[in-house]
Amino acid sequence: MECFKFCISFLVLQTLLTISRITATVSPSCPVVFREYIGALGKNVTFSDVPINPNVEFHFLLSFAIDYTNTISPQPTNGDFLIYWDTDNLTPSHISSVKAKHKNVKVGMTLGGDTVNGKNATFAPTSITSWVRNAIYSITKIAKEYNLDAIDIDYEHFNVDPDTFAECIGRLLYFLKQNNVISYTSIAPYADDSVQVHYLALWRKYGHLIDYVNFQFYAYAKGTTIPQFLQYFETQRCNYKGGKILVSFGTNNIGGLSPEHGFFDACTILRSQGKLHGIFIWSADDSMKDHFRYEKLSQNLLASAA
Repeated sequence: MECFKFCISFLVLQTLLTISRITATVSPSCPVVFREYIGALGKNVTFSDVPINPNVEFHFLLSFAIDYTNTISPQPTNGDFLIYWDTDNLTPSHISSVKAKHKNVKVGMTLGGDTVNGKNATFAPTSITSWVRNAIYSITKIAKEYNLDAIDIDYEHFNVDPDTFAECIGRLLYFLKQNNVISYTSIAPYADDSVQVHYLALWRKYGHLIDYVNFQFYAYAKGTTIPQFLQYFETQRCNYKGGKILVSFGTNNIGGLSPEHGFFDACTILRSQGKLHGIFIWSADDSMKDHFRYEKLSQNLLASAA
């Protein structure tokens, strides 16, 4: 354990010394992808419950790892991440099993989220350097234990300015990719000015490190129409210029454009324009009640586009 800490500390130092000289990084190939958040709601959903189409790249995103104490009154831990997903049903052995059975499956973890034990999961580092150091150590440890392939950033509340957020997350992503801890990175913003300003600061400086933008289109108003959805998509393409914007919906009767009201029609339009990079769903926990009907439809659509 001490050797592991020393190695991590040395690599962190290298990262902090070289980060200012970054101009580019080599990312893995990013095919059309289906992504599913899983494990946040404690509904006993497992990987094997979810239908997996062998003809699409499939990413499970464990939700969540959070740098807060797991107490009645949670407190920030300055980058020391704890696991908050369903650890009874989504274990390292379960990950090994689903990957062995389905060669197209990758598994990642999502950082942050909306709340922790009823309190906002606010991004609140003590300093850039200390947060990055702690985050690298704790996330590397989790990633190795669970054999993870990806990391997703989903902070929605902030106690720092956008540039501080950008530096903390950007340096973390650089380290994780540079040292092959993970292969894929993504961010999960939504259309709220106080949220977007932080993610856009990150994108401007470190967008070259980010493979996917899991944009939360379900955060738009319920009853969104197809033309509105397509306009929202174009707006975010402009915001995250050059990024692979993934479209999305929720299976918890949340907002946005639902499958019942034309989501897949909108996807077909985007596919005809060469703009459909993938779909993600929030979340498997909610989808279980309907036997993952829309997971099947989403993957079939993507497979036909491959």
